[in-house]
Amino acid sequence: MTFMTRMIAGIGLATATLAQPAIAQGYPDRSVEFIVPWSPGGGSDTLMRIVANNISPFLGADMPVINIPGVGGTVGLTEASRRAADGYTISQVHEGLLAATATGITELAWDDFEPIALMTASPQFLVAATDQPYDTFEGLVEYAQANPGELTIGVTLGGVPHLHAAMIAEAFDLDWRYVGYEGTGERVRALVGGNLDLAIGDISSSLQFVENGDLVFLAAGSTERLPQTPDVPTLMELGSDLDLSITRGIVMPKGAPDDAQAVLESALENLSNDPTFIEQVNNAGADVAFRGQDGYTTYLSNLAASVDRLAEVIAP
Repeated sequence: MTFMTRMIAGIGLATATLAQPAIAQGYPDRSVEFIVPWSPGGGSDTLMRIVANNISPFLGADMPVINIPGVGGTVGLTEASRRAADGYTISQVHEGLLAATATGITELAWDDFEPIALMTASPQFLVAATDQPYDTFEGLVEYAQANPGELTIGVTLGGVPHLHAAMIAEAFDLDWRYVGYEGTGERVRALVGGNLDLAIGDISSSLQFVENGDLVFLAAGSTERLPQTPDVPTLMELGSDLDLSITRGIVMPKGAPDDAQAVLESALENLSNDPTFIEQVNNAGADVAFRGQDGYTTYLSNLAASVDRLAEVIAP
């Protein structure tokens, strides 16, 4: 290489370096604040604190959690949406925001944010009392279609469980009556007590009752059979395209710098492969289910279409 060639190459390299946005050189250079729009101790708070507590080695910065609960997560998300779009505020969404948007609880929508990464999934189950005239999902479908409107199913009215139950009913041409309960534990106890025929539950709330013979899992909303319930078929196996999990992902305020988005996405992807992180998420009753920006955006877009279609059914 001649001197002139080396000089031109050097000038080109220097120019390219100077042309890069400043944020790419040093982001993050301070803590990234994580607004969790739910109360301390709940599922979202527990799982997102696992993210925050383990991200520092991958991101190079701390991630303090700020809980701002209220109105199905919309109070904290509204605050997050108003923060400076500088890469130093993030928040968390799940299906509850889409349901709140579709039913008019909030004007805020998922695409008012920059989706960064889907991180965890908590598969939901269709759970039945054991004194019913069916003990399989196929038996339930046959019975429900022969007795429209007879069966009751416990949900959180206007929330994710209501949405999931409506999606099952739509996919399999079922007609049942929705009964509202505030939380998963409450409706599962009602099911055990004989006050319901069915409920939307999960492993942490229902597995012990299933093992004791008080309840039965009819179907899992996961994409594959779960190790804890290897004999329970998925709704996909049973003839639908339903993936029914409470999925929790990370978002930034709209307009956050592209480089900040890319750095955070990469850090979260690396975190998702960390054995300690995976173990902690599993111990909290969820699975690591990483999807990057493109995959997560597509997921939210498709899910929003389903939620909008069922808005009238799940409106509280």
